[in-house]
Amino acid sequence: MIDNHPQRYALVNELHARPFPSLEAPCHAVYYAVKEPSDAHNRDRAADRAHLLALLERNGAAHPPAGATHHAARIGRYDLKWESHTEFVTYSAFGRGVGARPFDPAEAQVFPADWMAKAPGKVVAAILLRVEPLTADLDHVRRSVADWMVPESLACSWVLDESAIIAGDFQIDPAGMMRFAVFARPGIGHRRIGRIVQRLCEIETYRAMSMLGLGRARDLGGRLSALDPQLSELVATISAPDGDGEETLHRLLNISAELETLAVAHSFRFGATGAYEAIVNQRVSILRETRFDGRQTFGEFMMRRYDPAMRTVKSAERRLEQMAERAERAGELLRTRVDVERSAQNQKLLESMDRRADLQLRLQHTVEGLSVVAISYYAVSLATYLLLPFAEALHLPKSALTAGLVPLVALAVWFMIRRIRRGIH
Repeated sequence: MIDNHPQRYALVNELHARPFPSLEAPCHAVYYAVKEPSDAHNRDRAADRAHLLALLERNGAAHPPAGATHHAARIGRYDLKWESHTEFVTYSAFGRGVGARPFDPAEAQVFPADWMAKAPGKVVAAILLRVEPLTADLDHVRRSVADWMVPESLACSWVLDESAIIAGDFQIDPAGMMRFAVFARPGIGHRRIGRIVQRLCEIETYRAMSMLGLGRARDLGGRLSALDPQLSELVATISAPDGDGEETLHRLLNISAELETLAVAHSFRFGATGAYEAIVNQRVSILRETRFDGRQTFGEFMMRRYDPAMRTVKSAERRLEQMAERAERAGELLRTRVDVERSAQNQKLLESMDRRADLQLRLQHTVEGLSVVAISYYAVSLATYLLLPFAEALHLPKSALTAGLVPLVALAVWFMIRRIRRGIH
């Protein structure tokens, strides 16, 4: 039998790791998403686990296994669901029944205030969710959502083939919570209610996480607006005949380095924003909304209020990429110009060296000619002194001896110097 891949079971189990809660109307839910303010994907996950264990120990609940990324437990009257994600952790508490006071802040006290204050991170999403059975009296739904939520931003729609009505205004109430309401038809499955509740929590969480990119995009836009005219000015100086190519290249390299630094600093957040946006749109689409009472749907709310923010983030990301590409192209052009200028300088230097070599060669020939004369002079003098006794014996005058020696000695010296020069070359 062929052995299993070491990760086969782990990867299959991951598909079933986070089941939807099973909820029965009426019920309510309290939900928090907590994220480290910076570098959350590299956070200390042991601190997240320690914070969860502190809550479980208060309620005498079982601990999760080491390395777990999700856990379910019973704390008091609530079913707790904990999940660890790439950048954040979520706490969901589901309780049976609903309070007489809708969206009572006291319901959030399932998570003690002192325990929340010690969370390793900051709250990015906080939700109170109320689930009621849907009766034939739709006026009750109309009155309830009008009383509970801000009409100007209210989104309300039928979902999942009109098996339930969902409503939310995406506003933070005075208690710091965001309100969502679900009105479920009688007979709807408990898992389906759980899926609706889970989807609403996910929509708000991933919307909040993706909106983090908007702040980064605005900050980046200001810096890019400052760099853009500098880059344009440098590009314009490339074709200037009297421009200093070396200085321009150094300035351009500084701008390119800053653009690359900005790209590295923002790449993760922009990538995460795109992923979260896709999840938000996917979660909204699978609700299969239809209009209720002429009100805007969640999809329409996202299109009007959420999509412009995402387009701003994408625009900033594209602008950064385009400026980096412009700087790269300008750098290539400028390097080409500098190389051409250096080649011209080198050509002039070579021509100057050739002229100097010619001068040196001429000087060398001149020196060699003078050397022949000087050496010949001294050689003739020595030869005259050497041969003078023999010339006197032959009654040959000194002047005749000298005159006879000059051409012979000069020719010998010339041949000797020529051989020496050939030997050197």
